[in-house]
Amino acid sequence: MSLEVASSKNNCEESVRGNSVTATGPLCSSEIIFKSGDLALAAHLALPPGGGKNCPAVVIAHGFPSGPGGGANSPATFPELAERMAAEMGWVVMVPYLRGMPGSEGSFSLQGWRDDLLAAIEYLVGLPEVGAVWTAGFGTGGALAVCAGAADLRVNGVAALATPADFNDWADNPRRLLLHARKAGLVDESAPPKGFDEWKASLSEISAELAVIQLAPRPLLVVHGSDDEVVPPLDARLLSGTHGAGELRMISGAGHHLRHDPRAIAVLLGWLDRQQRELIY
Repeated sequence: MSLEVASSKNNCEESVRGNSVTATGPLCSSEIIFKSGDLALAAHLALPPGGGKNCPAVVIAHGFPSGPGGGANSPATFPELAERMAAEMGWVVMVPYLRGMPGSEGSFSLQGWRDDLLAAIEYLVGLPEVGAVWTAGFGTGGALAVCAGAADLRVNGVAALATPADFNDWADNPRRLLLHARKAGLVDESAPPKGFDEWKASLSEISAELAVIQLAPRPLLVVHGSDDEVVPPLDARLLSGTHGAGELRMISGAGHHLRHDPRAIAVLLGWLDRQQRELIY
């Protein structure tokens, strides 16, 4: 797997060897390019101060954009969270910009986004700083974090926030979704995706509800807003119940965009910290 370092922040020094970026300064935050199949995808990578070995690591998956530029579901605010986790918790954090998003090649598909997360996990596992790995995601990204985590046994656990149990609503109206994806800039407006039938089929084939069965007994955190009008809170109860031992946390009065709710972020960070401590002891 090849890597190109596009830019770096905080004046940290880096050495590039194959697919690794090693921090030798304080906190190292970089915009990188990694490969998912034949596609070059952008990602934000945050390394803890001083680098080190066997650091806990997490891939954070963004949600489906709510419009041009991404709106509340864009990955734009996730680098800030990644840097906080690296600086305060000592985690390696990767935020991939999934295919079709600004800076990344390709066009949106559910199967493609899941494959991109699997590629991000593969990349992260290959870093010399990384020990155990988790996945986390918001909205659509939460469902795909579950699916990718279930498929890769190296993932120790998954956190899913504001996550749909399935994509049946999208499967029922694939052309409406395609129009939405075009408006959000995720798909070329001049033509439908290559292999439209396969693109459409993945909307019903990919399901967090089914994936949590494969994920178990590895840990699952489900966080949901009690007033979420986009994804019914029933989906959260379904995911945690189907898993069998999922930890369900309902955020009172919260809506869909939990990235911007400090209570939800506190639950996520506390759970990740606890997961790492339990793994050690």
